[in-house]
Amino acid sequence: MNSFKQFISDYRGAIIGAIIALLIIFTRLYMLIVAIILIVIGIFIGNYVQHNKGDVKEKIKSFIDRL
Repeated sequence: MNSFKQFISDYRGAIIGAIIALLIIFTRLYMLIVAIILIVIGIFIGNYVQHNKGDVKEKIKSFIDRL
């Protein structure tokens, strides 16, 4: 019994993380999380392109020329 308590106290964070991960998977909340991450990535890319139009044009041209 003492070793079980020691195991729980040593790996408490991992156990809580596993329970939270299972809840996210069972409730399909991961789809929402992935969608939010994609939206945030799109926002950052759009902002970068807006502020660096010339650099982006040159990079795209050089990429197309290599093809």
